[in-house]
Parts: sequence; structure tokens; C-alpha cells
Amino acid sequence: MRALSVFLIAALQVLAITLPQPRHLSIPLTKRSTLRTADGHGSVDPTSIMAHISSTVVKLQRGAAAFERNTGAVLFSESSSLTKRVAASGSDPLADDSNERWYGHIEVGTPPYTFTIDCDTGSTDFFLPGPSCGDSCSGHDIYNPNSSSSAEPLGKTFMVEYGDGSMATGDLYTDTVLLAGCNANAQTLGVASFYSYGFSSENFGADGLMGMAFESISAYGANSVFQTLVSQGAVPEPVFAFKLASSGSELYVGGVNSALYRDPFTYTPVTQQGYWQVTGDAIAINGKEIVNEFSAIIDTGTTLILGDTTYVSQLYAVINATEVGGGVYSLPCDAMPNVTITLGGKSFAISAETFNFGTYGSSGNTCLGGIAGGDGLGDVWVLGDVFMRNVYTAFDVGNSRVGFADLA
Repeated sequence: MRALSVFLIAALQVLAITLPQPRHLSIPLTKRSTLRTADGHGSVDPTSIMAHISSTVVKLQRGAAAFERNTGAVLFSESSSLTKRVAASGSDPLADDSNERWYGHIEVGTPPYTFTIDCDTGSTDFFLPGPSCGDSCSGHDIYNPNSSSSAEPLGKTFMVEYGDGSMATGDLYTDTVLLAGCNANAQTLGVASFYSYGFSSENFGADGLMGMAFESISAYGANSVFQTLVSQGAVPEPVFAFKLASSGSELYVGGVNSALYRDPFTYTPVTQQGYWQVTGDAIAINGKEIVNEFSAIIDTGTTLILGDTTYVSQLYAVINATEVGGGVYSLPCDAMPNVTITLGGKSFAISAETFNFGTYGSSGNTCLGGIAGGDGLGDVWVLGDVFMRNVYTAFDVGNSRVGFADLA
């Protein structure tokens, strides 16, 4: 009897070892910026920033159009002009703007091939350059569905188009996708047959783009890669998290990395499952609250903090900053203000290092602020890299909420 018990215990131990173990793994992220001038001094190019602002507004407009097309509902309030129609129906809500982008790696196909992807919580769809892309995809690694035994054509085309005329077009497929070792079967992806100049390797260091928002803003009418993982039970928790910083940046899949933040999290519910959109409490500068109760989109695909030009001008008026044009403001480099954004009842400070977007002009004494204005945003703010570099951010698909914690 004792021998049988020992045998059963040993068998259970072997079974526990051989059974698939739940995993929640991280993907290291690297950043590439083309918002700097080519003068060798690393100063900021205001023209590129203005293009970034315009493209982000167009990105939100396209997402709103896709949301209305997919759900029949309106995504944004009437206080903004983001619900206005855009010309290209079926366009994907992405930004092509010489941006600061966060790159990771993903594996696609059977056998799997590794590609570099731009991780974007401000869009949903996933695309890669395909074998018929030709010179327009030169410098990128090419995904060939004919080389994958798990690839299936959907018999549909796609087009992603941007405010500056940049675009990618091609065909839709499904294939196996591995994100941090977690397997998404039959994931819908676009296989591009054309990349415009905005997606050339000179301007876009990743091979493709992976959106991480909700299905309702998908131009494909499909789940994001992560939502597919959740629906197939491929991750231990329906949560992914970002640390964006000068070093140690990562995307964590299937939970949060407890080594990177200090408890507790402050959670805010998603108000509309399109973007990762929440309600913010206040934005203050040097202790003076300028904005109260606003809508905030948490977006890794946006570099700055963006607000409507009216509110942004009120913020900068407190510190007598100078508008250099297009909603971009300058101030002395040694006079960065104390900016706080309150979410879920907790105020998060924007460090001087992250608020200071870089030098402007030849003196080296003037810098550009990390908050910028865009026309027609109304009560919608976009909290991009300038905000997210100050917090650890958890995107909770299962509970439809976003959590913020102080960095460790």
C-alpha cells in the first residue's frame, strides 16, 4: 500500500511538471525617436511635433468612425469634433507621424518567424509587410503566409490610411501568433502589399504594428492579439501592463510585474470599450487646477499629452509660456512647472525630465513642453508617453479598467 502511495505521488509530480504551466511573460521594449532635428544637437523639431498632433487627432477620428460603424453608437461627446466623418471608410485608427515608438517582438506562423512590432494601445489591428510589398517594404522583415502551414486567407482586403496621406494596403489572413510565448490561434492580421513612405524603414523602425485596444474600433472587425489570447484562455490573467522609461521598458503579458511598481494600484473604469478611455479628475499646473472631470485616452502610440487648444493655452498661461505654433509651447529649460494629473482620486506628478520635451532654438536655454494642443478635442485628453513614463500602467481586459501605480 505504501509503495502504491509513493508511486501515485511520483506520478502526480511528473504530471505537474509535464502539464502546460500558466505563463505571464514580459517583452523588452526599445524606443526610437525621429522627432529630433538633424543638426546633431538633439534639439526638438516643432514641425514633426505638429504633424504628430494632427495625426493623433485623425487617429481618434478614424477610431470614432470605426466604432460607429461597428456598434451604431457614438464614441465621443458632442463637445469634441472627433465624431466627424473622415474620407477613407475602413481606415485603421493609427498614427503615422515620425513619432517616438515603443518596439517589441512577436512570432507569427508555423513554423514561427520573429518580427518587430510597434505596440499601440490606441488602435486594435495587427499588420505586417507581405511578400508582394516590393520596394516599399525594403528594410523590413517580410511575413509570407505561403510559408506558414497555419495561415488562412480571409478573401478580404484592408487599407490603413492617415491624415498626411500615408497608408498600408493588402489582404487579410488568419495565422498563429505568439506574444511573449502565449499562443493566439487564427488571429486576424493584415498582410501588406504596399507601404507608403511613412512606413518605410527610414521612418518606421518596426516591421509592423500591433494594436491593443478593443474590437469596436477595429477596421477588420476583429479582436486584437491580446483579446484573442484572453478569449482562448491562453493567458493566466486578462491583463497586460507597460513600463515605459529610459531603460528597463517592457510589455508584460498575462498580469503585472510586481518588481516594477509600488502598491497600491489606483483603478479607473473604462467608460467606453473603444479606446482605453477613462474619466480623469483634474489637471493642475503649479498647484492651480485648470481642468476638471475630463475624458482621457491612455495611448502608448502617442508621444505627448494632448488636450484641446483652449485648455492647453490656459495651462501654459499660468507659467507665461510662449506658443511657437500649432499648439506647441516653449519655456525656459530651467523652469519646468509642477504638473499633476489626478485619476481615480490620486494625483500623479509629471517629472520635469519627462515634461521637458527637449531644447528648441540655437540658445540651448529654451525647451518645449510635453503638453500640446490640438483643435477639436473638446473634453478629450490623450495621455501618451509624457504621462506614461511616470507610472506603471495595467490594462485590465477582464474588468474593463486601467490601473496606475507609482514606479518602483
